[in-house]
Amino acid sequence: MDAVTVGTGPAVVLIASVLAIGAYLVAVVDRVLFALVAGRPVLWSVVTGPAREAAAVARRQPVTTEAPDRILWVMAPAAYAGLAAMALSVVPLGPGLAVADVRTGIVVFGAAEALAIVAIFLHGWAPNSALPLVAGYRFVGVALSYELLSMFVLIAAALPAESLSIGAIVASQEPVWNVVRQPLGLPLFLIVTAGVTFTGPLAIVDSPDLAGGGAAEDSGVVRLAWVGARAAMLVAFSAAAAAVFLGGWLGPVLPPIVWMALKTAAVAVTVLASRHLLARVSPERFVHIAWTVLLPLAFADLAIAGVVSL
Repeated sequence: MDAVTVGTGPAVVLIASVLAIGAYLVAVVDRVLFALVAGRPVLWSVVTGPAREAAAVARRQPVTTEAPDRILWVMAPAAYAGLAAMALSVVPLGPGLAVADVRTGIVVFGAAEALAIVAIFLHGWAPNSALPLVAGYRFVGVALSYELLSMFVLIAAALPAESLSIGAIVASQEPVWNVVRQPLGLPLFLIVTAGVTFTGPLAIVDSPDLAGGGAAEDSGVVRLAWVGARAAMLVAFSAAAAAVFLGGWLGPVLPPIVWMALKTAAVAVTVLASRHLLARVSPERFVHIAWTVLLPLAFADLAIAGVVSL
């Protein structure tokens, strides 16, 4: 890795602040969307509600299972949140405002995405309980579909920049954003985001049909940490989508970081809205759709980008 733009201390503060604030805003927006979809008034309590609920969950007495792997149970949410931080570290939040805008940024981001599979599986394994374990295996079973989709669309976005640096990809969108010249890329990456954060139609891990799935046995601080890690991962993927497909900080009048924040928020709201507007897809059906429809579309996106870049 090279070209670290922000020092170690400020980098930790920057990443932690963005993920913490972003995760809280995700909780607030999710409540607002729920109220709007349900036809209920949006009250001021949606802003303070996540803090009150988090405090209540943290104070609740932890419930455990028989012979769990306590270390993995605690480490899984920490690992998932750490991978969100790793993914966000290679995404520039503005010109020169990046923790590690390295030339292999797309590779680092993809590595964080791949390692998230391990964290999610271990979170299901650790409680030594049937439903969380089924949820963990279920995610592993469908994860390859996400990984291939992500790989194709991210490489396609990197071709016009002739670089795997996400900062270079943003700069290459000065004349036209990737969402315009590669219209398949963003929708496919939104599916990846919903899959990795198991949100909306791809909520197949912590899902109601498994009585909460991977989080069925979580309680207290562990439950709070897992929910926060999921929200942090959504923030990291939304920021990556904003940078890779929506021109990142590029935009008129407003400061670059404001454009980046607005685009990240737009992606996050889109994914969260799918949670309230779209039905959950069964894992078997999604895998079939992924291999017969989505993967050919992703390959076509990559092939077209390659031909255009020649």
